[in-house]
Amino acid sequence: MEETAPNRDEYHDHVDFRGSGFRGPVTGKVVINQCHCPVLTALSALPAAPAGFTGRRTELTKLLDVLCPTGSRTTPHPAVICAVTGLGGMGKTALALDAAHTACARKWFPGGTLFVDLGGYNDSPVTADQAVTSLLHALGVGHVQLPTDDVDQYALYRSRLANLADQDQPVLLLLDNASTPEQVSPLLPGSDRHRVLITSRERLDSLPARQLALEALSPDNSVSLIATALRLRDPDDDRPSREAGAVRDLAQLCGHLPLGLQIAAALLRRRPNRPIASLVGELRTATDTTRALVSEGVDQYSRSLALAPVFDVSFGRLSTDQAGMLRAVALAPSTEISTDAAAAMTGLNPAMTLRLLDDLAHAHLITEVQASADTAERWRIHDLVRGYAATLTADDPALAEEGERARERLLTYYSRMAEAADGQLRFLRGDPVPEVFAGRAEALAWLDAERVNLVAAAQWTDDRYAPASVRLALSVAEFLRWRRYFDDGIAVGRAARDAARRLEDPHSEATVCNHLVGALLRAERADEAIEPVNRAVGLFDSLGDRTGEGMAWNNLGLALRRTGQWEEAISNHVRARDRFHATGDLHLEGRAWHNLGLALDTAGRTEQAIDAFVRACDIHRTTGDRILHGDSLNSLGWALHAVGRVEEAIATYHEAVKIRQEYDNWYATGQTLNNLTLALKTANRPEDAAKARAEAVSASARAGTTAEVYGHLH
Repeated sequence: MEETAPNRDEYHDHVDFRGSGFRGPVTGKVVINQCHCPVLTALSALPAAPAGFTGRRTELTKLLDVLCPTGSRTTPHPAVICAVTGLGGMGKTALALDAAHTACARKWFPGGTLFVDLGGYNDSPVTADQAVTSLLHALGVGHVQLPTDDVDQYALYRSRLANLADQDQPVLLLLDNASTPEQVSPLLPGSDRHRVLITSRERLDSLPARQLALEALSPDNSVSLIATALRLRDPDDDRPSREAGAVRDLAQLCGHLPLGLQIAAALLRRRPNRPIASLVGELRTATDTTRALVSEGVDQYSRSLALAPVFDVSFGRLSTDQAGMLRAVALAPSTEISTDAAAAMTGLNPAMTLRLLDDLAHAHLITEVQASADTAERWRIHDLVRGYAATLTADDPALAEEGERARERLLTYYSRMAEAADGQLRFLRGDPVPEVFAGRAEALAWLDAERVNLVAAAQWTDDRYAPASVRLALSVAEFLRWRRYFDDGIAVGRAARDAARRLEDPHSEATVCNHLVGALLRAERADEAIEPVNRAVGLFDSLGDRTGEGMAWNNLGLALRRTGQWEEAISNHVRARDRFHATGDLHLEGRAWHNLGLALDTAGRTEQAIDAFVRACDIHRTTGDRILHGDSLNSLGWALHAVGRVEEAIATYHEAVKIRQEYDNWYATGQTLNNLTLALKTANRPEDAAKARAEAVSASARAGTTAEVYGHLH
């Protein structure tokens, strides 16, 4: 053992014998040179609080709850460590510093605060060994006192913190910009009296830390951030209040990302006499908003005001497979995609796809969306990350071709799945049992989850996508009608009609026109429906497609009725009915009888309308078409009520409600229940009417509407 020398202190905290063998009791010492001069401490080392800190009230409350001393904390499971994580530019450091300054102002850490910027995303990140040296200096250990061995340095570091804990002097340790758990785990204190606050772009799941993942700011908080930043320069800057719409547009273009908003504010401060709308115009016309968000100078923490370099670093840390997956997700039709769709885009198996998506979520480049029991995992990409990755793809010819192939694979997948789902929605007794989905409910859940992507993908205009786009449009038309997404149906129908024309495919064009007409009519745009329905009639006639021509006549009748040409409408429905009867197509004949009843009822020929609705119901019972049966029963009930056959109307409505509830058609259910309420009031049954009305309100709420809708569903 080494003998102590004069003017040396003895620390009995830790000895590392480096693998040597010893027998018997051993006493070890760490010998540290100590000078006689006083050593300064730096236990108030926090950078300044962020100027104009805005938003994050909920997140700040959660963070302070972790930092709060044990005696007053409300959280049932105490945590020594809290990791604030999120996409680069999400404002993690600002939140951590604001929380730390708030905690210090509340006298929670009389032992002091220690701050280290670990530079985890720089070219040369700070290692834990480098950080502990700095922390020891802050704790008052001078150079001559510093042990030369790393192990002894950590021992001394923990000893100093333990002494402070024993003296009831808890310390807050803020480790900023950590990129790996290895940077921070050796620095964790041994006492649970202290608190550790870490910021990182990665999820530090291996650490026993309370995780607080930051998302983008709310629109209101985004606007407030810009306004506050401008007022810090000039309290009289009233541009945000004068240009309320423009500042909201600017916040949206910045993706509500705090760094993007700060850069936008800096750009506005540099041009105090120019309107906010001018910057909005510049960003809207930029090829890549991410690269357009750059300003001169640095922020109060000496960080550059440029967004693209932040994303460059995050993207540069990805493996080849991870980068390929991120580029694929960025090229999806919307900002949200399922695991299965991502697998289709990349051609990878689901297990590998899920692993790569998890990796991207770990790096906060995408976010996992809370999945329901009926849907698979889904993932969301931030608008600015999406634009950044899409630009990388577009700028490289090889990657651009890879992206085109990925989109083709995705369209093929969506078309196949949508056709299978559509088969479930249209399934009639006697049809082959559709594959892929277990039933109508499962098919409908998939369509609901994928609707935004399906609608967007069906509108891709590149000619190489045209065949799949038309196929997809035809497969989602019934679903969009059923769910009453009429604007979506119009957009998809028009895109598919144009694609079919470019393909010189008259049959597809005619079929798409029929669906487009249906969407236009239900959106109360009957005048616009005349041109496409006449186009469909002419195309089907030239092709010799008698069934298609009959369907076009049916739609023409609906359009004519909506434009007040009732007799012409009746004539076209009769033609369609007779055509389907001649071809033996009972399903379409039943639909024609129903539409004929609507025209007769509108023309005031209600008794004839009742006969038509009854005939339609009889056919629907025969074919097993429950959805159309529910429609016809509702219309029959309305007509019966109109002629005073109230009890028959009530019984008919009850049957219609039962069918509509079976098929998750809550808009139609609410309409029929409203009709039933009127009939029950007429029958002087107020209690039953009140019950039906309450059920109508509930059904309408499930359909996403509070409007009172009465009459026929058409």
